[in-house]
Amino acid sequence: MPQGVLQPNRHIIEAAFAIRGDSIPVDHGYALYAALSRQPIAGPWLHEAGDVAIHSIRGLFVGNSLLKLGDKSRLRLRLPAAALPQILPLAGKVLDIDGHQLRIGIPQTTLLHPAAALYAHAVTTRNGQDEDRFDAEIRHQLDGLRIRGKATRGKRRVLRIRDKIVVAHSMLVTELTAQESIDLQEAGLGGRRKMGCGVFNPWRG
Repeated sequence: MPQGVLQPNRHIIEAAFAIRGDSIPVDHGYALYAALSRQPIAGPWLHEAGDVAIHSIRGLFVGNSLLKLGDKSRLRLRLPAAALPQILPLAGKVLDIDGHQLRIGIPQTTLLHPAAALYAHAVTTRNGQDEDRFDAEIRHQLDGLRIRGKATRGKRRVLRIRDKIVVAHSMLVTELTAQESIDLQEAGLGGRRKMGCGVFNPWRG
């Protein structure tokens, strides 16, 4: 199994927490993970867990590198169903996301659903700045998952992780079978999945 890729285990679910707040930074992946990790009960488990992904929070871009949160904005985690009790203590907590307050509500859970095309907003590898090496690493990881779908590298993105600048790319994977689609959603690609990277969702483009 390639480094950074999880073995699909067929028991992954989505937990979507309602959230209340005004705005958060567009580039909030690391800050969100750090804030969650500071929580006294769920935080230590989340920090150690290797089979959890945290989605980027969706909102409306309003300038000044900020997203305005709306009624449909959610804090979404992808994790094993058996681990759900570990994150339930997050309900009712208030997170500080680089100075922006975010109150977490009650989660709703859903199963993963197959789709022939999956999209990730940002995927990182060790050599993300070199597009040829990035493409080769992605193909290597897909082969390790026995996924024969077509991977298309998209827009180049720059993320800040602590004091480092990290290059990422959006990614569309098409021509997937139902099983390949579930496997890719469960395993993801690349690293930093707790910071919103490498998390695939059905493509609605």
